[in-house]
Amino acid sequence: MTHTATNFEHRPLGNSGFVVSPVALGCWPIAGVTTLDTNETDSIATIRKCFDVGINHLDTAYVYGPIGESEKLIRRAIEGRRDEVVIATKCGIHYEGREMVTDGRPQRLKTECEESLRRLGSDRVELLYLHSPDDNVPLAESAGALREIMEAGKARSIGVSNFTVEQLEEFAAVCPITAIQPPYNMLNRGIEERTIPWCRARNVAVMVYWPLMKGLLAGKFQREVGVEARDGRRNFPGYAGEEWERNQDFVDRLREAAALSGQTVAQLVVNWTFSQPGITSALCGAKRPSQIEETAGAMGWQLSAEQRSIIDAALTARGTAAAKRQFS
Repeated sequence: MTHTATNFEHRPLGNSGFVVSPVALGCWPIAGVTTLDTNETDSIATIRKCFDVGINHLDTAYVYGPIGESEKLIRRAIEGRRDEVVIATKCGIHYEGREMVTDGRPQRLKTECEESLRRLGSDRVELLYLHSPDDNVPLAESAGALREIMEAGKARSIGVSNFTVEQLEEFAAVCPITAIQPPYNMLNRGIEERTIPWCRARNVAVMVYWPLMKGLLAGKFQREVGVEARDGRRNFPGYAGEEWERNQDFVDRLREAAALSGQTVAQLVVNWTFSQPGITSALCGAKRPSQIEETAGAMGWQLSAEQRSIIDAALTARGTAAAKRQFS
């Protein structure tokens, strides 16, 4: 099913004045670093498909690709339509050889911002995140640099990613925060305890990544087959052993709920995710147009009471206590 921008309402991006779709395109997969079988033609087509299905928010980063492959592909894909999208990128992590290095020094952040703008072919981004705190640089120094970038008009608003509440407080004392970006999904709900209440009290948008738990909750895997041997997700918790079996049992229950309304499991899961109190958008990766088109089908409808009951029972049976841990 194809959705247009009139099928649902955009949501405020904090107090920035921008509005974003409840599903956003996460542009890490198109960088081709850990994702198998990517190519430029499909990647550009995937970004362009967003215009057709009502997605107006693209999320990328300086480090999405050793030489900025993701940002460069976005530039080509949105040529002539820059004002139709809300672009977020991130600074503070870069490649040294094959290794990713966190670096929150002010001059480094400014340099990365300038390079990101060149790659994107734009004079500004609507949202610039500090990708991760740097333990070797006082957070106030990184925050000060991002505030200067915003005051220069190169970023219209500032966000942070992978922060604790204490770090949010420290950063916000120097630079206003429009959005945060933490991991969140049905089986990883730690931010509900402290982070989301902090954000709701301050009108800070919550843009979550891994809503499908790196594909685990999309309902695409066969229990007996799993993921390919060369797929890096084999090393990720939940993709092997007893946890794999428990997660597959959980997904089976989600299939029952999705069948009630004719949605796919991925659409059901993403809808549940962005419907949780305090969640602004779910960042969903894709490397083919059909993938983001399917995910966009999570918008424009609401879960029924029966679907919610099935999901709640499945969550209880699965047990979420162990997942209530990150960024709480």
